[in-house]
Amino acid sequence: MDFSFMSEYYQFYIEGAKITVTLAFFTVIVGFIFGLLLALLKLSKNKLLNFIATAYIEFIRGTPLLVQLYIVFYGLPHLGISFPGLTAGIIALSVNSAAYTAEIIRAGIQAVDKGQMEAARSIGMGKTMSMRYIIIPQAVKNILPALGNEFITIIKESSIASIIGINELMFNADTIRGNTYKPFEPLIVVAVVYFILTFSLSKLMGYFERRMSTDDRG
Repeated sequence: MDFSFMSEYYQFYIEGAKITVTLAFFTVIVGFIFGLLLALLKLSKNKLLNFIATAYIEFIRGTPLLVQLYIVFYGLPHLGISFPGLTAGIIALSVNSAAYTAEIIRAGIQAVDKGQMEAARSIGMGKTMSMRYIIIPQAVKNILPALGNEFITIIKESSIASIIGINELMFNADTIRGNTYKPFEPLIVVAVVYFILTFSLSKLMGYFERRMSTDDRG
């Protein structure tokens, strides 16, 4: 095992980690917002909206992320819609994450006691206001561990963006392998970097869970 290449190529891992975190950060935000919208549509009594949300979720969950990434990066330009590599990666990852996040949020909303909605409506709150201020905040507390797992998954799945030339962690690790003719050691380093990122996020989510539990007891 020879890691002497790190003195020359450590900057590659730092830059790759920055791109990976950027991908994950924007994917989490867009995926959560879009997922929340999908969850509300799926819970809607409007059959058309329910069908659209259900069809989207089932299709995205039933097709590989790699195919979705290719469609966004290689397919859409044929329709006159093209995006830079990083933007295409964020869109593809967000489209995929939203479907899974939607199911997590939907389950969280349905887990909230129906009496909460009835109580909110009884004091004059509309349905939209009740969802915004009463139901969704409680649902988020219930689903925080599952959302944390989804966020961690996004960081790991962002490695697939290397396929379209985004110089995130995996892409840069492959570049180092090609430059140094070392097929194994650069992968060990990138695995450690991914572990540090996901472990740190796991601890951060655990901190928020404990804070929310403390607030509830208070």
